[in-house]
Amino acid sequence: MTRGQTHSQTPSGLLDRVHGIPATGVLRRYDLPDPVDAQTLHRVEQGLLNRGLRVSGPHGTYFLKQYLDDAGHATGSAIAAQHRAIAALRDRGLPTAPPLAARDGRTFVLLRGRRYALFPWIKGEHRTGRSLDHEQCAALGTLLGRVHTALAEIQPPVSQPAAVPSADPADTERTISELLDRARRRLPQEPFDALARERLRQRRELLAAHGHRRPQPEAAPPTGWVHGDFHPLNLLYRDRTPVAVLDWDRLGLRPRTEEAVRAATLFFHHAETGVLDLPRLRQYARAYRDASGSSAEQVAAGVHRVWWERLNDFWMLRWRYQRRDVRADPLFPAAAAQLVWWCEEYEQVLDAYVN
Repeated sequence: MTRGQTHSQTPSGLLDRVHGIPATGVLRRYDLPDPVDAQTLHRVEQGLLNRGLRVSGPHGTYFLKQYLDDAGHATGSAIAAQHRAIAALRDRGLPTAPPLAARDGRTFVLLRGRRYALFPWIKGEHRTGRSLDHEQCAALGTLLGRVHTALAEIQPPVSQPAAVPSADPADTERTISELLDRARRRLPQEPFDALARERLRQRRELLAAHGHRRPQPEAAPPTGWVHGDFHPLNLLYRDRTPVAVLDWDRLGLRPRTEEAVRAATLFFHHAETGVLDLPRLRQYARAYRDASGSSAEQVAAGVHRVWWERLNDFWMLRWRYQRRDVRADPLFPAAAAQLVWWCEEYEQVLDAYVN
């Protein structure tokens, strides 16, 4: 399994902690073909929420992942359930890579209060949707549709909720006011802070114009099991073919077509302007509908809800101003620009998803 660039090559036997991971102690829980002190470690840098190492020995390469606490996704039972799902999907012919079992038979290790898993290292590369031809765009939609239908077969049955609430614009107004104040007071001031203030004021205007379009809770598309974070950094390609869907930490129950809509906005957006490549998106969406059995009406409901949630969401600015974490800053300009464009071109975006 690969997560992009790797750095900090270190013989694990000489340093217990690399990237905050007690690698030596974890690796000793596994029966590996090479001794622990023969392994070389590389930090894996790509990804906002993950922490991992590439473990290389003469006879094998692995990805050692540390699970970070995130809204209950890193409990032992949650991780075990994720690993069972990965294995079951692999058995159904989907491109997943289950973790190795430790000596005690479990697929994760608990050490010093943290949980870790060791995965095979899958050679491949990440691809943006704009780098895919139309046939590959359709294959991407088919893949996600197959994932959703397979999850429905292997996971516990789902009781449909009577309603799925949507973001409250009154809460959003309070968030805008707080973030504007924090952006004004941040020192030293940077060009990003000026952009943030401009986009926050613009978002207030957009909410005033579109607030009457808030989705009704009972109009949500059907809820089902979803990957939870399907985007280019969680999919590996080799040549033209997807070889591994990665990072199942957010496996859970959500409106299924919302995941399909969100994934398209992440695969098919322009890196600077955020504008979506609608011809490619259309090929993807048609294939997803066919593979998942979702109707055009269900996808349309997903489009509307994702658009609304984006209109009310400021997670990137929350990271910067509330958590003092700037890792998401590079994502903000394109994401903010995409929303403005989406509001202007709502009908043609919807048409690309449903026709």
